[in-house]
Amino acid sequence: MNDVENLITLGKVGSVYGIKGWLKIHSFTENPADIFDYSPWSLKLGGKLQSVTVTDWRKHNNGLIAKFSGVDDRDMAQSFVSSEISIKESVLPELPEGEFYWRDLIGMSVVTEQGYSLGEVTDLMETGANDVLVVKANRNDGFGKKERLIPYLFEQVVKTVDAKNKQITVDWDPGF
Repeated sequence: MNDVENLITLGKVGSVYGIKGWLKIHSFTENPADIFDYSPWSLKLGGKLQSVTVTDWRKHNNGLIAKFSGVDDRDMAQSFVSSEISIKESVLPELPEGEFYWRDLIGMSVVTEQGYSLGEVTDLMETGANDVLVVKANRNDGFGKKERLIPYLFEQVVKTVDAKNKQITVDWDPGF
């Protein structure tokens, strides 16, 4: 398995747990246990990808632990420690019309309804109330702004997301 260009990272393998091959799992999914909804996992080991199947998992204290097929002792499990957990992009479910994965928004240009370029989405943040676009200008934009935090409030602030042209149109004052 060596087609890395379409892999999505969902988490990381932590330390070995116990002597029977269990491993601690650090999930990057919104609900940590959702990482187990995706299969198979691709783990990067020594520059190569290895496909693994989770045969069992459970919550343990405030974290997660998992058992991989064919991994039955601590020494075997140790070889997976610190591996990134990835899945093929094609495994992700299709989203309803008008919904986007964060990774789809990163790299899009952001313009005001009047056509003023605010920059490019470099990241997103979760604030609890709503997600926030981190938009970086590629120059000093005349307002002294190099970075803006724009709430991802569809219809209120975000007017359109044009995935084809990789552009987000917002109702936003460039002075903010």
